[in-house]
Amino acid sequence: MIQQCLVIIKPDGLLKSLTGNIISVLSETKLKIVGAKVIKVPRELAEKHYENLKKDKPNVFENVVNYIMGKYHTERVFALVYHGEDATEKIRKICGATNPEEADSVTIRGKYGRINSKTQVFENVIHASANPEEAEREIKLWFKPEELTELIYPVKKETKTEEVSVWK
Repeated sequence: MIQQCLVIIKPDGLLKSLTGNIISVLSETKLKIVGAKVIKVPRELAEKHYENLKKDKPNVFENVVNYIMGKYHTERVFALVYHGEDATEKIRKICGATNPEEADSVTIRGKYGRINSKTQVFENVIHASANPEEAEREIKLWFKPEELTELIYPVKKETKTEEVSVWK
């Protein structure tokens, strides 16, 4: 089944210059990248991204929000949208378990992740959507339709008047 998957190389992955290594490993999936950007994560986006933790694990919510915002490392992430056959399953297999100590040593999280003893955050260098439904929710949070090279979800046209920055 054709799917999408949001992948985020987290601040610790960027700080450790792992972007190239991670993208090389993900290329083994033969999936197509249809969106990519480096972004400084605002608090509102971080909270929406991890909204499930606010209810399920309120004790870790603040730490993971601070982590993705770059409070512990660098203030940016590299977000990508992968598209293709069984995207979420293929990418999650390569990423490994969320907890780096439980991840197979040949996976991205197994090779590069760690648990920060001060913050108790899984510094697992990468996020990958858990399933196609989560992928859609997350991609729509992180990307505007015009930031993707393919229309992967239905869109509608709206006329908006807003101030934008342009190059001088």
